[in-house]
Amino acid sequence: MSGELSRHKVRLVVEGSGESVGELVRFLAPRTVESLLRAMPLEGRAAVWKEEVYFEIGLRLGPEKAKLKVEKGAMAYWPLGSAVCVFYGDTQPYSPVNIIGRITDNLELFTNTRPGSKIVLERL
Repeated sequence: MSGELSRHKVRLVVEGSGESVGELVRFLAPRTVESLLRAMPLEGRAAVWKEEVYFEIGLRLGPEKAKLKVEKGAMAYWPLGSAVCVFYGDTQPYSPVNIIGRITDNLELFTNTRPGSKIVLERL
């Protein structure tokens, strides 16, 4: 599989704050990434937990290679909350998440994201 097919550029737009760019990486959680790509654009309202911003997307997917440890900048799908998560600091998830990719540009955007802000996740 070529790099073009396994990595998908995405944009996260936080209403009133700006946008960041990331990539979804298929091999990290193939079924989860494929389901998210098919359903895009996805939209939800921000919630903040420690150094993580997440937003419920109404897509119920199960655990897939779920992990309890993530790196700063990771993007993940949280099965328990049906949400996409962005880890902008050194925090760890509340419960296991499916790692789906990472933020590649403007991770700082999430440090000031307020609860209730609309977030849109879309393909680039």
